[in-house]
Amino acid sequence: MAVASTKAAPSEEESSAGPGGDVDVRLVGVSKHYGDVAAVHGLDLEVKRGEFFTFLGPSGSGKTTTLRMIAGFEEPDTGRVELGGKDVTGQPPYDRSVNTVFQDYALFPHMTVGDNVAYGLRVKGVGKEERRKRATEALATVRLGGYESRKPNQLSGGQQQRVALARAIVNEPQVLLLDEPLGALDLKLREQMQVELKAIQAQVGITFIYVTHDQDEALTMSDRIAVFNEGGVEQIGPPTEIYERPQNAFVAGFVGVSNLLERDGKRFTVRPEKISIIENGSAPKGLHVEEGTIKDVSYAGMITRYLVDLEAGGELQIVRQNLETTSAEVQAERGRKVKIGWRAEQTVAVEGEEEGK
Repeated sequence: MAVASTKAAPSEEESSAGPGGDVDVRLVGVSKHYGDVAAVHGLDLEVKRGEFFTFLGPSGSGKTTTLRMIAGFEEPDTGRVELGGKDVTGQPPYDRSVNTVFQDYALFPHMTVGDNVAYGLRVKGVGKEERRKRATEALATVRLGGYESRKPNQLSGGQQQRVALARAIVNEPQVLLLDEPLGALDLKLREQMQVELKAIQAQVGITFIYVTHDQDEALTMSDRIAVFNEGGVEQIGPPTEIYERPQNAFVAGFVGVSNLLERDGKRFTVRPEKISIIENGSAPKGLHVEEGTIKDVSYAGMITRYLVDLEAGGELQIVRQNLETTSAEVQAERGRKVKIGWRAEQTVAVEGEEEGK
């Protein structure tokens, strides 16, 4: 496995922004050890004001530990944590202008939805009328207007997640931290909430830092993504840059299907949707062509995934959209010899080893 870099190379966007941009969160040389295990080591990171910034990585990569250090639930062994340019290292969570939404919504079952949302304001000593007004506004923001008098057990999982979100944003934190908040939802509701969560973030304008191991979730919602691995960050950039131009084999393998090949001593990756199966005739000009055999086929509704063994060595996954193809016709493709091709500009040279190898 590739050794995690402690400071990712800046993306094109970061380079053009320069050092003078507004920054809500800055980590400088942050490390955290648990016994002999380095959960995070020498991490430098900046999150800009108003960003939807995602920490993406496998379990144990350091993303949740980093989030907890920003929140104040963990104290770094070395380095400092800054919020809005102020060093908050060592400050308790209640002295930081942050709120955290967890996968476990932790709603008070005996309280109404309105009282759950207003609870933080009550602790701060905000008056009753002001609490009610702000709780109502927060619930309207998460599309739960009129639900104030219900109890949590009268809500669906998605609605409870929105209540937890409203409870966080009602306090108007400088930064909202979200630790895999959609993990308990079913797939369809999770996909719906991804879109809604991004829309809510754009509406309220609060900086969101989101932790997930789900690549699709990260690509769907984020302004920028930090790909974590072994306590460091391999790459930071917008979703298109992370997916289309991975800086090493780990990022290519973790974010999507990497299709890592080696030809003429050079290692590169090409995404499944960039590869064509050449049917009935010669290949279009400029296409790199190889021959192989379809090893496996998976019909997935809108698309079919083909696994092709190449005669020159290696195997590739290819994705084709299903137009009028049936599942029976797809299964008959197994074992067929094919020609496949891709364009040179659709490949990305990579270093290091793939995730999981």
